[in-house]
Formats: sequence, structure tokens, C-alpha cells
Amino acid sequence: MKTKYTAILIFVLLFFSVLVKGQESGSTSSENGKRAQNIFVELGGQGLLFTANYDSRFSKRRDGLGGRAGIGYISTGGDNASTMTVPLSLNYLLGKGRQFFEIGLGATLLATSGNDNSFLFNENNNNIIGTMSFSYRLQPIDRGFSFRAGLTPIFKKNVFIPYYAGLSLGYSF
Repeated sequence: MKTKYTAILIFVLLFFSVLVKGQESGSTSSENGKRAQNIFVELGGQGLLFTANYDSRFSKRRDGLGGRAGIGYISTGGDNASTMTVPLSLNYLLGKGRQFFEIGLGATLLATSGNDNSFLFNENNNNIIGTMSFSYRLQPIDRGFSFRAGLTPIFKKNVFIPYYAGLSLGYSF
């Protein structure tokens, strides 16, 4: 258990050290001077099964710090069991041109109804799980088709799934 929390702490520290180093270097990889924005659908990933999402940079850059928000729905079996998912996360893009490496940390709200009591869901309760993102992102310079694929580990008390993955297709503008 201590190993898991140590690994998460190391990830958070690395995330913020990359963020601080990027801000200090003053690099400008913004080819067109506007912030990148994406709408996309994701299979797997931080929303667990299937979600619709919006992602944007916080400054007028194509790389750097940004965030995402989404909404999804999972039918988790019989007896009207279902879960609505709301993934929220901060992410940092490293790269130039059209290709980026994304690292991120976030949380996903799980609003469960019905009679499901699996390892991630508690019957008729709201749960929050932690999420991470280590993804490759292909994003056009101006506007057009975007693609993202990578590992999205998920965790909560006594549960850690390091090899959970996600794939997303969308449109950048």
C-alpha cells in the first residue's frame, strides 16, 4: 500500500517539475498563436468505458498545461444498474508540431444507481477514482482530426489498475 502512494507522489512531483521547467524555459511551440481545443469521444481511458469530452490549453499555446472534462454512461448489468461517469483532469502536453506526449492526473466521479457492487462501484453511491494519463496525441496545427492513445492507470483505496488504456478520436480547433 505504501508503495502505491509513493509511486503516486513521485508521479505528482515529476508532473510539477516538468511544469515548472517548461514555464522557466519560456519555449514557444505555438505555431499559430492560439490555444489548442479538442472535442473527442474516448473508449476506455479516464472515463472508464465511453465518454464525450472537451479539452483545452490554459494559455495561447498548443502545448503546456491544460484540462479536460467529460461525461459518460455505463450500463453495468441487469436490475437497472448503471453508472454515469464525469472525468476531470489536468494534463500537460510535451512536443512540437502535430505530435505530443500527454501526462495527466485527475479524478472521475462515478454516480451509481441500481444493484451493482463491483470493485469500482458501491451500490447506489457516488464514488471518486483517481486517474492518470500517459498518452500519445496527434493534433493538427490548425484544425482537423485528432487522435490519442495511451495508458490511463486508475486507482482508489485498495485498488490500482496500472495497465488500463484509452483511445480517443475527435476534432481540434
